[in-house]
Amino acid sequence: MSHSLWRPGNRGRCAVSLVAYGVGQVPWYDGRDGMYSWIWRHLPGNGWVRALISLVLITVVVYVLFQYVFPWAEPLLPFNDVTVDNQ
Repeated sequence: MSHSLWRPGNRGRCAVSLVAYGVGQVPWYDGRDGMYSWIWRHLPGNGWVRALISLVLITVVVYVLFQYVFPWAEPLLPFNDVTVDNQ
């Protein structure tokens, strides 16, 4: 006799016997959506429009990081303070 964790009419993400214990199918899934799924749900348009808007957003974030944030933070980081012995 095969015992299935799934009921025939259950189309949810979690197995029936595991839901009562708060355990999902994957160990890292705790019922909350991540940041990227929240952004994806709130973007307008269909999948292609959302993908295009996502690429534009990523490009803008990378541009701002390289043009403003990283040059501002460079003097604060000790990457140029290296000591190499002559051998």
